[in-house]
Amino acid sequence: MKRSAPLKRSGFKRKPDAPFSSFGARKAPIRRRRKYVSVAESSRYLAACRGEPCYLRVRGVCRLNPLDETVVPCHDNSLEAGKGMGLKARHDRTVPGCMRCHAWLDQGPAAREVKRGVFSEAFARWQPVRDLKMGVA
Repeated sequence: MKRSAPLKRSGFKRKPDAPFSSFGARKAPIRRRRKYVSVAESSRYLAACRGEPCYLRVRGVCRLNPLDETVVPCHDNSLEAGKGMGLKARHDRTVPGCMRCHAWLDQGPAAREVKRGVFSEAFARWQPVRDLKMGVA
């Protein structure tokens, strides 16, 4: 059996009972994403940690050297601070900490409750200093 004419091309048509028939027609407008804190805003919190001594002061780990050049912003590792799988916590929940204390906080063998307690004490000492430095208070 041989065709006398080639097949015609036609557009795709969806059947009304198809499972994804409403996929093309959108009823509600697309919602905009939530606006996050800008990089410039959050970098102020990170810049406030520069030149500061270690506030974590983990017993048996920290050397308490006031001229330590390894001080970096240490982020809070709790869910309340926005920390999650593959997500870093917000920059307003940072504390200046030396390299050794930062490693202890992130990868150390201590229990999570101990680390949370050390961080909360350090944040309580650091927050008034940071607010004065940033001109918030």
